[in-house]
Amino acid sequence: MTTFDTDVVVIGAGPVGLTLANLLGVRGHTATVLEARHELIDYPRGVGLDDESIRTLHTAGLWERVQPFTVPHHVVRLVNGTGRVLATNNPRTQEFGYPRKHGFVQPLVDKELAAGLDRFPGTTLCFGHKVVGLEDRGDHVLVTAARLDAEGETVETVTLTARYAVGCEGGSSFTRKWMGVQFEGKSPSTRWVVVDVADDPIGTPSVYLGADPRRPYVSIGLPQSIRRWEFMLHDDEPTERCADPAFMRSLLRRHVPDPAALKIINQRTFTHHGRVASEFRKGRVLIAGDAAHLMPVWLGQGWNSGIRDATNLAWKLSAVLAGDARDTLLDTYTEERRKHASDMIDVNMAAGTVMKMGRVGGTVRDIAASALNLVPKWKSYFTELRFKPMPRYATGVVVDQATLTPGRARAGFKRGGALAPFTDSAGELSPVGLQFIQPRVSTADAVNVLLDDVTGDWWTLATWGTDPTAYLTEVDLAFVRRHRIKLVSFMPETQRVWAERRYAEAPAPVAVVGDSTGALKDWFDVRACGLVVLRPDHFVAAASLTRQAPRALAAVRAAASLTAVSVPVPVGELAAEGASS
Repeated sequence: MTTFDTDVVVIGAGPVGLTLANLLGVRGHTATVLEARHELIDYPRGVGLDDESIRTLHTAGLWERVQPFTVPHHVVRLVNGTGRVLATNNPRTQEFGYPRKHGFVQPLVDKELAAGLDRFPGTTLCFGHKVVGLEDRGDHVLVTAARLDAEGETVETVTLTARYAVGCEGGSSFTRKWMGVQFEGKSPSTRWVVVDVADDPIGTPSVYLGADPRRPYVSIGLPQSIRRWEFMLHDDEPTERCADPAFMRSLLRRHVPDPAALKIINQRTFTHHGRVASEFRKGRVLIAGDAAHLMPVWLGQGWNSGIRDATNLAWKLSAVLAGDARDTLLDTYTEERRKHASDMIDVNMAAGTVMKMGRVGGTVRDIAASALNLVPKWKSYFTELRFKPMPRYATGVVVDQATLTPGRARAGFKRGGALAPFTDSAGELSPVGLQFIQPRVSTADAVNVLLDDVTGDWWTLATWGTDPTAYLTEVDLAFVRRHRIKLVSFMPETQRVWAERRYAEAPAPVAVVGDSTGALKDWFDVRACGLVVLRPDHFVAAASLTRQAPRALAAVRAAASLTAVSVPVPVGELAAEGASS
């Protein structure tokens, strides 16, 4: 075996690179993070943290460290030029275990992400290292970096060898340019000035999107008494004008008395971008976060979209590095993440258009908003954040449910698609490709804990109300052991003790999970499956009837390029339906 300096070189110590390195460290791999700056960025940028990202931070063992710098249930209100509320975004569901939206202070969160790397002896953060060269040598990459002094001058050139390199260095990514991929989309000419103020002079705890035809603005209450304003600059207002204190006071005067008395802790001018790379991978080099896609800030999804990239990529890199999967698994990264990033950009662009309407368009918008608020279904569309495209993987490490469910049970499935949209009376589609819920549950060892604390951060095969080993062959059980797949039985809490006694004699360990809230029963009750295979990122890779467990495992093995096992199989089992030899 060839020895390399590190498993993965991560280029850029922003939140995406730091999260990726932490996730690799948690799973036992080494990573070296190279950052051109001499310290983390100390000014606030992102302000919105969603439940999916928190789930990732929990997997990385960092949520308890980050939580003090957040505020849950961040409500967003779209208001017009007179202050009338046009729409309210206030989702109260917690299907993934946490409130849907949080406000947060990014520099403080990023510091915790960086400090988290200290937990792993094989993970290193190197400031003052600007990557200037990449070379893919087939079985590894060679990364060249200039070590910079405090003035930005090169002191020496260093090289690192690694199995893979991931560029997370932002929109001007050296890595993306080295890959030679397209960066498709557009960058509107509209500029915005951001002002962060200490000792919040207003005190309202949430967010106002001011769709004011005179000058659109945003006002955000953040943790630790910070208030953020964002103001759109008109075309005839040069960026340099923002350096004039009198101009900035004129922007703030409509929102707070005596703006000269404010303590400004950050002021930046930026332009919204909406771009996505045509590919996120070239050989052993990949990109993530702003290096792969840029999006406007309207829905607070720039930070979160990057964390989704890290979540998706980390487990796939871990599987390949550990020898659990072939390198082809990494091809699914672009396949799964690019479409969702592109969809999110489109929604953000549309939100920006609503914000920037002039007087005539704004009047029409206000009338339409009033009408929509009278219809409960349309009002809930905004209130519950249903317009936000949730990640749903139609291709990649997902299995067409229709191929697993034979005979009469297939009647509810539509053939021919990557996903088989079974539709029941509640309008639910196949769960394949969706993120699995995370209610609070009970086990023999713990009461009222989040589901991820039981299932862990790797593969899970879970059934409702039955023994998950009941239909597994000897080969299946060997595959389960080889890939550390956790076997879980979801049970009504009233049946948990019975199941624990009965399944103690199962041919493989089974974790019995008591559905103390009823959320798991409700989930299975409206879907045509009794079994799910969950990926390490908690997305549903396959769903089937419990009898189809061997078929589901075999299909997931193929979709994820997982390594097979060789175990002698009795002739009778070879003939059994779904035997995964």
